[in-house]
Amino acid sequence: MKKAALTLVLASLFCAGCATNGGGSDESEPTVIEPASTLPAEPAAPIAATAPSPEGGATQPEGEVPLAVAESEQPEEGRPEEVVVEGRILRRHDVIHDLVAEGQALLREVELQYFFTGKGKREVLRGRPVAFALWNEAKQQWSVAHIELPRPPIKWRPGRKPLPFRNLTPGIEARHVKGTGAERLMFSFSQDGTPLKVYGRKFPVFDNNLLKRKQWRAVARTAKPIVYLPFTEDTFDPGFVSSGKEFLVATARKAIEELRLAQVPSAAFPGELLADSIPLQVVTTLAVIEQTDDSDYVTKQAIAFDEVLSQYGLKQEEAYRYSVSSANAIGPMQFTNRRGNGTYSLVVRRCPRAKLDPNFESGATNLLNAMKAAVCLLDLELAQMRADIRRAYRADPAVLGIFPVAAYNGGPRNVTKLYRVLTRMKVKLEELSRPGVQLANRSVSCPCVWKAEGGEVRPVTIPKYNNENRWYIEKYQSIVSLFE
Repeated sequence: MKKAALTLVLASLFCAGCATNGGGSDESEPTVIEPASTLPAEPAAPIAATAPSPEGGATQPEGEVPLAVAESEQPEEGRPEEVVVEGRILRRHDVIHDLVAEGQALLREVELQYFFTGKGKREVLRGRPVAFALWNEAKQQWSVAHIELPRPPIKWRPGRKPLPFRNLTPGIEARHVKGTGAERLMFSFSQDGTPLKVYGRKFPVFDNNLLKRKQWRAVARTAKPIVYLPFTEDTFDPGFVSSGKEFLVATARKAIEELRLAQVPSAAFPGELLADSIPLQVVTTLAVIEQTDDSDYVTKQAIAFDEVLSQYGLKQEEAYRYSVSSANAIGPMQFTNRRGNGTYSLVVRRCPRAKLDPNFESGATNLLNAMKAAVCLLDLELAQMRADIRRAYRADPAVLGIFPVAAYNGGPRNVTKLYRVLTRMKVKLEELSRPGVQLANRSVSCPCVWKAEGGEVRPVTIPKYNNENRWYIEKYQSIVSLFE
């Protein structure tokens, strides 16, 4: 009875990387009547654009960053100072790193501007102000652009209506590229036809409880501004890609070693250590695919992974700590809370010897701690799977990692569905293989799994059972060998 109850609890909670799609409606903005602070200029007319979402890719909308996460930002006095060494030969990623540091220093002195509309009980916050640090390479000078987004929650999806926004800085043209939240909001800017490069952004995080109660003055008064840079093409560099890979590998290795030193037992394989149940490459792969949008992967393939790795290389421990899905999964490994009953609190309870941070916000946004929690969760999920899956996984954990990875994304139900799909496809567990090369005259549509037959390996299309989970498995198979 106790075991059955535990299985029911696990089945309801095992979903670390869940995301749900939101609606696509926008609300019009009323005329401004009262500024909360002085603006450098009058608001200009909005300019907006968006790109359609590729067919078959999930849009994965963003949620609101918990205020507790923003308040845990490293204090300014704790930040390392830039050291200038004369005669240093600057490579491109060194130059980018220095410009990001300068842009963030510039933004810390910038005051965000809040506007309210209406009077009395009808008074509302007009929108969310965001500031961008822009670098004019031709003139070698900085400028700051102020944008106002709709107030949250923003109901926008790629391919639908353009995201409405106000450009509050005359003389600078702005175009929305993608995203709406702290992690993925991207704009492009130009001035007199000259592109301006984005090297920093100041974004206010609001108190969710005050938002729900529509206490708009209190929302603005208690907002926590964070200085943070989402991905832009201006900061992408192969140097950051390679250093991002090294950083993830080093962090995952440290996480597994700490679990080994703590002698944390495996739930999936009794009598063995947790550190021996989940290989390093599965954990590092999750840190990448959790932050790779399906639509980006469909259109860019391996480049989409490189963009995520570049973020890890540039920002290290800070990368993706403000990442929030519409299902309120947060941090680099996308754990959920759900009033103390989400995936994170589950692994804290079920893996006591791992000594995970009991605080959800700080624990889920710290990469080292989150990786240890992910190892615990993957092991717990394996423990609930069929004996034949566990045996096949032990024989080839990288290839059969599709099962714990499927569970990590959508819970045990997706493992059952995947197993049934493979049975209908007449693909045996022992026949699953690493991806090979598709032959031009025998190509199949993916997402797919790879089946070994005799001396060759061929792809087999995964029938539809959960589109997001299918693409999750496809991404996993495409990148896992990178970390071996």
